[in-house]
Amino acid sequence: MAATKDSKEPRPCSIADTLALVGEKYSLLVLREVCLRNGRFDQLVRNIGAPRDVLATRLRRLVDAGILTKRAYSERPQRFEYRPTPAGLELEPVLMTLMAWGDRHLRTADDRPMVVEHSCGNELVPTVTCATCGDRIHHEDLIAHPQAPGWTVAGPTAA
Repeated sequence: MAATKDSKEPRPCSIADTLALVGEKYSLLVLREVCLRNGRFDQLVRNIGAPRDVLATRLRRLVDAGILTKRAYSERPQRFEYRPTPAGLELEPVLMTLMAWGDRHLRTADDRPMVVEHSCGNELVPTVTCATCGDRIHHEDLIAHPQAPGWTVAGPTAA
């Protein structure tokens, strides 16, 4: 549906769609833990601090969305572990970037709760680069081209 200046519909946005799925605190923390290979329910409860019912709901949603897989590791009692799918692993750089932002803007160098080391042996400092030219991304180098009918960068177009 094309938007008009009188429309109450927000801008169509992949960021909003993604946040609707994984933007809730416990969902992102589940992703953090499964990427750290802590995918058993009791580990998740302990490491995240979420109420068990809330955690179960988030896990079910992430499995249904294809971000996590669920695998039984015990039959008696029945127990499951969760692992990231390829789509879930694609979110790991987002987590690393969020962590780096938090380390820079919310903490001091002395109170970072975790440091991630890259396989090269150095601390990971995530950056966003252009896949074509390899240049680092800077705000002033970006030009948005809205693809949703009825929308410009400034907002909805007139009918």
